[in-house]
Amino acid sequence: MATAAMNRGNLMGALCAAFAVMCFSVNDVGIKFLSGDYALHQVVLIRSLIGTVVFLLVIMPLSGGWRVMKTKRPGIHLIRGLCVVLANMSFFLGLAALPIADAVAIFFISPLVITVFSVVFLGEHVGPRRWTAVVLGFAGVMVIVKPGTSAFQLASLLPILAAILYATLHTLTRKIGATESAATMAFYIQFTFIVTSAAFGLAIGDGRFAGSADPSLEFLTRAWGVPAVGDYAVLAVIGVTSVAGGYFISQAYRMSEAAFVAPFEYVAMPMAVIWGLTIFGEWPAASAWLGIAMIVGSGLFLLWREAETEDDMATRGPKYRR
Repeated sequence: MATAAMNRGNLMGALCAAFAVMCFSVNDVGIKFLSGDYALHQVVLIRSLIGTVVFLLVIMPLSGGWRVMKTKRPGIHLIRGLCVVLANMSFFLGLAALPIADAVAIFFISPLVITVFSVVFLGEHVGPRRWTAVVLGFAGVMVIVKPGTSAFQLASLLPILAAILYATLHTLTRKIGATESAATMAFYIQFTFIVTSAAFGLAIGDGRFAGSADPSLEFLTRAWGVPAVGDYAVLAVIGVTSVAGGYFISQAYRMSEAAFVAPFEYVAMPMAVIWGLTIFGEWPAASAWLGIAMIVGSGLFLLWREAETEDDMATRGPKYRR
């Protein structure tokens, strides 16, 4: 019975993760589409206000009503929310300057970061094969980023920062997932987005720091303006997909094993290539394809090894690690 329940949980978690990734991928496209005309914090504020309305009208009534806002762990929700906000903003700023496939590929070093975190902060042992995968993945990042060459862009460091923050978010989600619902986590993320983006708008929304030739800096410092009529549909779409993606990815990691769910997030990689080609006319260079393969391959290997290790520990006892 326990195995059957676990299998059902894993299946539902995988479906939730796949749907969440599709939402996030559409969100990325919308943000990149708007990045040339608006300030990031303005887009995020409008997106989050729309997302909050969707949450209040749809998700909250289906999740127990107003009680989803009650929590005994506001501090962790605040830290988790800030991790999401900073991860999103870092990634979106990178999207403004980078091809979408490159940015998504670099972001997928997050499983590698989680592995390093497990050693540094949790004292876990990682065997030579997983360390080899970590090194291979970071080498793939170097292939895409091209440090020390004329092709290097500082913006390529932003998805790396986003991946580190996302790894922290993942750890916190697992920590509070047993006591906090997906709806509660989604609400506090939207709340943190609204507060943070409004604060950015009040601080630099007048555009006094605008005028940079760098696309990422300009996206951050551009003055707020009235959106064009044709862009309201895009803002509505990213508002809906933002809250839906946040809810379903939280649900995925609550309902099933992380090692089972995480590979489904890699659905975003082929989607990013398709969006880049069909919407933005971007096709990854040959070196980028090599880096993508190295990052995705190492990330999937690490997730597989984590699942294998957990199975071995369950069979042979907690002292068995590879």
